[in-house]
Amino acid sequence: MIIHKNFLPKNVFDKLKDTIMSEYFPWYFTNGVSEPNDNFFQFTFSFIKDGKEQCWGEWLDIMVPVLEKIKHKKINKVKVNLLTKTNKIIEHKYHTDQEKGTTGILYLDNSNGYTLFKNGKKIISEENKYVEFDSTLEHKGSTCTDKMRRVVLNFNYE
Repeated sequence: MIIHKNFLPKNVFDKLKDTIMSEYFPWYFTNGVSEPNDNFFQFTFSFIKDGKEQCWGEWLDIMVPVLEKIKHKKINKVKVNLLTKTNKIIEHKYHTDQEKGTTGILYLDNSNGYTLFKNGKKIISEENKYVEFDSTLEHKGSTCTDKMRRVVLNFNYE
């Protein structure tokens, strides 16, 4: 596992964050967080799914500097997840994102939410922190209680 603080230059990160966190960003309701219909929900937006671009223009353009920084041969998925504030921290189910390769998480905001790995490692949400790990490591996300939302970008690649 590799943790990069201040992963992107400030101006690049600020543009990415401002775009995704704006009131104009197109969020989609997803029934399930760790798996479909798991009695939880989140809002998501897919930039790349199954190796294919799912959007164009401004939405895809904001990913270019991030993708240039990530060392990859093939991008399988790029998705942003938004979990809403809850009265107490809710941890979702452990899961893996893909059968092989690398998973990366870029945190877009600061909150008391986190990513917890089955090995006990806990990564607190801090903006512009990027965590890169083997996709076979089981992990789970959580909600937050101190902000209105917790937003992370999720990358799966080889």
